[in-house]
Amino acid sequence: MKDKPLRIAPTPSVRRMPRYLRCLHALRSDRVEWVSCTFLAQRLNVDPTLVRKDLALTGITGKPKVGYYLPDLITAVEKFIGWDNPEDAFLVGVGHLGTALLGFEGFARHGLNIVAGFDNDPGKIGREVAGKPVLEAAKLPDLAQRMHIRIGIITVGARNAQTVADLMLAGGIRAIWNFAPTPLDLPPGIILENEDLSGTLAVISRRLAASDDGI
Repeated sequence: MKDKPLRIAPTPSVRRMPRYLRCLHALRSDRVEWVSCTFLAQRLNVDPTLVRKDLALTGITGKPKVGYYLPDLITAVEKFIGWDNPEDAFLVGVGHLGTALLGFEGFARHGLNIVAGFDNDPGKIGREVAGKPVLEAAKLPDLAQRMHIRIGIITVGARNAQTVADLMLAGGIRAIWNFAPTPLDLPPGIILENEDLSGTLAVISRRLAASDDGI
């Protein structure tokens, strides 16, 4: 009998799951055993109904007037977002940002394992960054196929981002996390998340300016 396909969850709900997990892990550190939607909502300043709907997506059921058993809830949320089964990834562009991401140990707790970096700079190829080898970018497609890598991270400049994306597609990569400040032309079915650092900075700058103006 075939497994039922996963139901597509609303993106805003998925984005809230890490917030729930951070709160849940903190509660576990305080040796809390049971937690309710109302309590989580108060901690995170969100609507309790929203929390209840989000957690229902994981398939877990709680006890009336008691809530959820904390260890089971943590397991359910981590399984729902795939953090119970870390996914290997390749990163292309070992500059300042790429180096920082390669060295970020927190990814291991979030279901991501960057196994190698790639670059075209001869001065970087053959070195290791945070224990990860830096390889020639041209080798990516073959290695991605052989290692069944499904996630690619782009940390090159805008001019080279599409070329890198094409290399990833040639290697069978199915999801791209793009830090380059440019849109990518990808075929249907490829998962794309654009990390707009400049947009975030613009929001911060604007809010600071508005605060200075007394708005």
